[in-house]
This record gives sequence, C-alpha cells and structure tokens, in this order.
Amino acid sequence: MEAFAGKAFVVRVDEATAFAGDSTFFDDLAFLARERVHPILVAATPRASRALVRGMNRTANIAVGLSGSDAAMLPGAGGGIGKVQTGILQTLTGAGYIPVIEPTAFAVFGENDAPVDADDVARAIASATEAVRAIFFHALGGVSDPKTEALITDLTPAEALAMADDERLPGDLRTAIRAAALGVRAGVSAAQIVDGRIAHAAVVEVLTSHHLGTRVTGSVFTG
Repeated sequence: MEAFAGKAFVVRVDEATAFAGDSTFFDDLAFLARERVHPILVAATPRASRALVRGMNRTANIAVGLSGSDAAMLPGAGGGIGKVQTGILQTLTGAGYIPVIEPTAFAVFGENDAPVDADDVARAIASATEAVRAIFFHALGGVSDPKTEALITDLTPAEALAMADDERLPGDLRTAIRAAALGVRAGVSAAQIVDGRIAHAAVVEVLTSHHLGTRVTGSVFTG
C-alpha cells in the first residue's frame, strides 16, 4: 500500500461496470482514498460521469465531477488533447476528493467543449500526473492472443502497440491497449486492462502481489 500512497491512480470506467449488481467499485474507491491513494476516474460519456458522481456520493461524499473546461484542464489541440493542466486535480485529490472526469476537451476559441476519446483522456491524465497506475476497464478482461485465445498477462509497450494494430481484436479494446502503451511510455508506472465487474478489480494489485487481466509495463514480468 505504501508504494501507492500519495500517488495518482487513474481508472477509465464505464457506467455499466460501475453499476453492475455485485460491483464493489465505489467501496473500493472510498477505501483507496482513505489510504491516501489518489483515485481519478475518467467516464466514458458526460452522462456516465454524472451517474458516477451520484453513485459514488451515495457511498462517500467525495466525488467531484469535472469537464475538460474546468480550470482549462483538458485543452483541445488538433482534434485531440493538449497539455493537461493538473492544478485542479492536485487540489482535489490532495483534499481527499475523487475527480470524475467527462471526456471533453476545452475549446479555447469555441463555445462548446469538444468530445474526445475516454481512453485518450485517461492516458493523458495518467501521464501528466505521473500516475502509479492507469486502469482501463473492458468487458473482455484483458488482451487475448488472437491465435490461441489465451489471456496475455504482461506486455511491454512495444508489444502492446503491435497488438493495438491487430484488426482481429475489437476496436474498443485496441483503443485501450494503445492508450495503456502510450501512457507507460510517457511515464506511468504500469497500465492494466481488466474486467471492472470482478469484485475488487481496482484494488487487487494495491493489496496483493498479483494483478488481474493484462498489464503493460516497461518490461515483461514472469513472476
């Protein structure tokens, strides 16, 4: 637990996962916050972001919804995301709150925020905050070898980027794989693709030496 204390812990979550019947997600987040880990959630849509805030605050009054324009956190740049302004995230997490971010970018010269990919938002925020983990929830629970269908437990960023180009894999999984790889290359300690509906999926690695799903790190771990 000490290795995670005081550090950002980014989770890209979807509404269906968070509200699954036997989900422990909100309790797990409250536990992390009490243990001085700094969870930051990225929702799949603005509507999902609002639902997550409401759901979290029924467990503990610590969730705060943010858009890309709040404190100019996610400035738009070339159809994507520019340099993330982390000040508001540091203020909230340092005070014990959990930011819940909708996937929108601040349109500096426009009237409305622009939609951006949630995986890319999670990658950008995890990189900017030097997160100890970036977790991407996906119903498949990780990356399987297209030939053998066996779950791949560990990938290097280079291996993950190669998998992200494999059209035999679902498009939304490939997007998550690419974001995980790029996040690690930008300084995130490790990124994981897991099934968030599994009990305590967000905290398994915090509490034990094991991990679920597929982990992307700077090197392949065999232990």
